[in-house]
Amino acid sequence: MTKIIMHGCGGKMGHVVANIVANDANCEIVAGVDPRSAEELAFPVFQNIADCNVAADVIIDFSTATAVDALLDYAKEKHIPAIICTTALSQETLAHLEEVSKSVAILKSANMSVGVNLLLELVQRAAVVLAQNGFDIEIVEKHHNQKIDAPSGTAMALADAINQAMEESYHYVFDRSQKREKRDPAEIGIHAVRGGNIVGEHNVIFAGRDEVIEMTHRATSREVFAVGAVAAAKFLAGKEAGLYSMRDVLQDS
Repeated sequence: MTKIIMHGCGGKMGHVVANIVANDANCEIVAGVDPRSAEELAFPVFQNIADCNVAADVIIDFSTATAVDALLDYAKEKHIPAIICTTALSQETLAHLEEVSKSVAILKSANMSVGVNLLLELVQRAAVVLAQNGFDIEIVEKHHNQKIDAPSGTAMALADAINQAMEESYHYVFDRSQKREKRDPAEIGIHAVRGGNIVGEHNVIFAGRDEVIEMTHRATSREVFAVGAVAAAKFLAGKEAGLYSMRDVLQDS
């Protein structure tokens, strides 16, 4: 039985994860952390992670970027592996995360969906073939009107995956309105759309001469992220210190 602390239990994703776990006989949420949560849940809720005194095997984090540093300190102090699903982390927090991973297992992913993590591999393979044949690369992401960061962490992860496969030969362009000039072949355009209740859509466009190849991932429910997070929790519990990714989870399944 994998015992989970849900960091950010009062948010939308916290509720979805709790519902997934409630129907899984192999894990349970033993505590939650959320300063905004005033509702009664099936487990004790702490407003501050430092006050949580419940023993657990792993932490799932769907909170806010400003709360992650305190979570990392807690994970290191209690030696509890943590899955960081929160995006838009600062460079300082990312450095903190890497430092903590030397003492305890940390899994970080911009997107917990199995499909998105497969897409990360597919766009790398496509870029290696298509870029050398003159294809331009553009990424368009769409999310609901309540999402506060743009572009999404997943869009950046897709761009970074492509750039890694191409030996960091690309630079990113987020806004073309300030310059009137032709597109640089060595750029990846990244565009954000916000509206309605779109759960999440990412479209990677490879545009060549007389042909276009598009790879799209569309999430129709937040459950795809929760299912991935729970799978990651089962994988990470008991793991040695280190920095892990969803690719490790997929390879283990």
